[in-house]
Amino acid sequence: MKKKILAYWNCISMLLLVFTLINTNIFATEIDSTQIIEIDSSKISIVNVYQNGSDDLSSQIFYATVNEQLSNALKVRVLYDGVKPVKNFPVKYKIISTPNKSINTKILEDTVFTDVNGFAENFVVLGSEAGDYEFSARINIDIDKNDIVYFKSFARNSNWVFFLITGLLGGLALFLFGMEMMSEGMKKTAGGKLRVILETLTNNRIIAVTVGAFVTMIIQSSSATTVMLVSFVQAQLMTFTQTLGIILGSGIGTTVTAQMIAFKLTDYSLLIIGLGFLVLFFSKSKRIKSIGEIVLGFGILFFGMYVMSSSMFPLRTYQPFIELLLHLENPFYGIIVGTIFTALIQSSSAFTGIIIVLGTQGLVTLDAAIPLILGANIGTSITAILASLNTGRESKRVALAHTLFKLVGVVLFVWWIPYFADFVRSISPSGSNSSTGIAYLAEVVPRQIANAHTVFNVVLTIVLLPFTTFTARFIEHILPDSPEMEEESIFKIKYLEESLITTPALALNLAKAEIIRMAVKVQKMVEQILIPFFKNDNEIIEEILLEEAEVDYLNLRISKYLMKISQKSISEERADEVFQMMHCITELEQIGDVVSKRLVQLAEKRIDLNLSFSEEGKSEIEDYHLRTMKQISRAIEVFKDVNLQDAKRMEKKYKKYRLMELDLRRTHFDRLRDKIPESIETSGIHLELIDLLKRISSNATNIARIFIETINEIEKEVTLKAELSDIEKKKKIKKSENKI
Repeated sequence: MKKKILAYWNCISMLLLVFTLINTNIFATEIDSTQIIEIDSSKISIVNVYQNGSDDLSSQIFYATVNEQLSNALKVRVLYDGVKPVKNFPVKYKIISTPNKSINTKILEDTVFTDVNGFAENFVVLGSEAGDYEFSARINIDIDKNDIVYFKSFARNSNWVFFLITGLLGGLALFLFGMEMMSEGMKKTAGGKLRVILETLTNNRIIAVTVGAFVTMIIQSSSATTVMLVSFVQAQLMTFTQTLGIILGSGIGTTVTAQMIAFKLTDYSLLIIGLGFLVLFFSKSKRIKSIGEIVLGFGILFFGMYVMSSSMFPLRTYQPFIELLLHLENPFYGIIVGTIFTALIQSSSAFTGIIIVLGTQGLVTLDAAIPLILGANIGTSITAILASLNTGRESKRVALAHTLFKLVGVVLFVWWIPYFADFVRSISPSGSNSSTGIAYLAEVVPRQIANAHTVFNVVLTIVLLPFTTFTARFIEHILPDSPEMEEESIFKIKYLEESLITTPALALNLAKAEIIRMAVKVQKMVEQILIPFFKNDNEIIEEILLEEAEVDYLNLRISKYLMKISQKSISEERADEVFQMMHCITELEQIGDVVSKRLVQLAEKRIDLNLSFSEEGKSEIEDYHLRTMKQISRAIEVFKDVNLQDAKRMEKKYKKYRLMELDLRRTHFDRLRDKIPESIETSGIHLELIDLLKRISSNATNIARIFIETINEIEKEVTLKAELSDIEKKKKIKKSENKI
């Protein structure tokens, strides 16, 4: 029993001994400066916890708003021999510098003692002025080495959010305005070429892609290109199948703007604006003025980028925004955001430019930017869908094809975004070795974003181009022809598209298609008007009057459309074309009035009196009416093709018809002399009918005459300029001879 008690006592004694040793720090790893009398101060050092051996000074900068406490403490660590933490060692904090006139900068404690792990931390309140603040943490040791560390902080203005919002809105406005101005200048410079290209478009897929890329590069928006295609298909200027290659090419065209933006010319934007202003306002040539408009728009675009980029600078250190951008690396969120924003501003080029601006501030990584780009490609198709809602099936197919292509592209790329990002990085320029962190991202990401946008659209085109025929059949299966829906609605414009007025050369094509539609209706009225002269048919008269109402409506709408085009800054050639079209619709309107107001009344008079023409008279009227119809058909062809040879033939034909009208009057007079009863009863109606048909022929011929007269005037003007030039040369020669 005694042995057991003695054993227990020995165990308890051992435990007490161990406990005592622990509390006397025999096994401690830290050094307590208050307990050790002699310390080799050369082995004590202070380090900045946040630096962690990195040379990136930006990682040590703390951000807050003026008069606010920094969210991060100024934290240091005191070590002995670079490894062992020193406990209870005094660290003195001090304000080194503040912005001019700043007050109320505070350090909460002047001296802080290190804890058991050698850490010391202190909090500071920034002063009243925005700018750079600098603080120090120092330990008192015998040598001036490793005894001090510095902390940098930046105070934002209290109203930085207001300036951020205004800067973004103003910069975006300048960006979009510059893009629009650049687009307008390009349209004026190359608008005529766009028209020629589209008019001579073939079924070659490669050419179609090239056309799509070129047109979109000019008008700066693939959605606008698709809206234009919707109008052109509706106007039957091209087929649905032809548009598929252009749609794919339009995606490539949008990448040109992104590549230009990524060149980071913001530092030279004001210089570019100045050059553009000089060219635009001091040049007399319209073509050079258009080039000046392009340069000025280009400069304003980059200045808008500069404003946006500068206003976004505080976001680089605003943690909630940085966390939000990190969520965009989730492809689902990125695609949704990109789709919505692009649909709102209706330009994938503009939204891609905004992403690049974020990249210039290091606010977005390539992995986060790619989903945004994918979303932008979907969002750009929404505009075309909206434009096609009230159009025919062919136009709806164009919008559906655009959307389908973009959706297929997103589905193809979304699964391998990390690998896609790695590929883009491999083909993009690498940054300088001295750049790290946000500065490195700001240097390399903008070009990577532009390249990702380009690669996406080029690869999509290469993959889908061989399947355009299959795609056309598939979409036609989804949206088959529906005759009952394709019937023309009365009092409804079919071809005119308001959005294309800003591109006069293309808008005139649509106006031409609408005028031809109007001419066909007038031609139908002239064809139908002969029926009530030979049989009692009041229904056909009502139909003619209804068509006349529609012709009046078309005349009004087309005239307004042409007036809007003429109010744009257009060339003399386009102005002449507008005048010719205005003249043509006036002549067509007059033909309609002759039919509805004169011939209808004459036909009703014959029906009321129940009169009949003689067989010879009826035959002559039918023959002269047929010749009138042919003259209208010729007028439509001349207007459609602007064929001067056919126009001159029309003039000769009209002279023949005018003489023929006199012969018909003579033959009718001979029947009156022969006392043929029907001729006597219908004499007044017969002669007036022949005269009105001749007037219709005259109106139709006037359509051809306007083209002949315009060409003659141009030739006279050229001849006059040449003569004046010769006179000036002769005067200069005489002056030089007199001096000699």
